Amino acid sequence: MNRAAFLDRDGTINRKLPEDRYVTRCEEMHLLPDAARAIALLNRAGFRVIVVSNQRCVAKGLVPVTALEAMHQRMIEELAAKGATVDGLYYCPHEKYPPCSCRKPAPGMLLAAACEHNIDLTASWMVGDSEIDVEAGRNAGCRTARVLVTSETATFNCDIVGSSLLEIVDKLLKWGKAPMAQRSNNTLCPGK
Repeated sequence: MNRAAFLDRDGTINRKLPEDRYVTRCEEMHLLPDAARAIALLNRAGFRVIVVSNQRCVAKGLVPVTALEAMHQRMIEELAAKGATVDGLYYCPHEKYPPCSCRKPAPGMLLAAACEHNIDLTASWMVGDSEIDVEAGRNAGCRTARVLVTSETATFNCDIVGSSLLEIVDKLLKWGKAPMAQRSNNTLCPGK
């Protein structure tokens, strides 16, 4: 079986727009600094990299599926040009209500990817910038990591936190090498 790093898109791989705004055009898709480097490190460490993203903008009629998929293809190509491979990309196009099985925090996208890519969820990680991402990872049985928004100071219910995907990946890769007593968010989360 394979292990995976499930990555949220907005705020983890690419720049997130202000609240209630959505990336709806290729021109608005800007990779975060070192995102490609972080993904390449995951690739070299043997992780399948799977992007899982809520894309409510489709249900709202702000972007057609064909345009969203073109944006995703361009993002994958940009990452590949920098030596980073995305092994799969899953998105939920649904509105918040009625609830569906794929919209995070539901684990549907992770479970579908696990079946299609022969992934051991207990050996995998979910990385995102929100509590919804962390909850989706927990619901799927993964370890979890959260990219912090600079103004956040709350306590987080995840295994690892960091200021960027690259920092998270550095900690995640050290996780398996750390003695069991050090594997808690008390030693890997800042401020604890």
